[in-house]
Amino acid sequence: MLYHKTKDMLLVKERLGHRSIESTMVYTHLISFESQEYHSATAKTPKKAQKLIKQGFEYVCDFNGLKLFRKRK
Repeated sequence: MLYHKTKDMLLVKERLGHRSIESTMVYTHLISFESQEYHSATAKTPKKAQKLIKQGFEYVCDFNGLKLFRKRK
């Protein structure tokens, strides 16, 4: 779950106490998040985008002048 949130393999390696990054990669690839559900939100202004990020949303992409965000339910 930490890897999915941070996308930081070295942080996960450290937290799990692995000596080898290959060991960490085995564990992070065993988990599938494809079926997870998300809350979604949009932002038109940088201030709104900043608020969403502080609430735990992650940026996905730009679409029709909006920034799209998502957060796991």
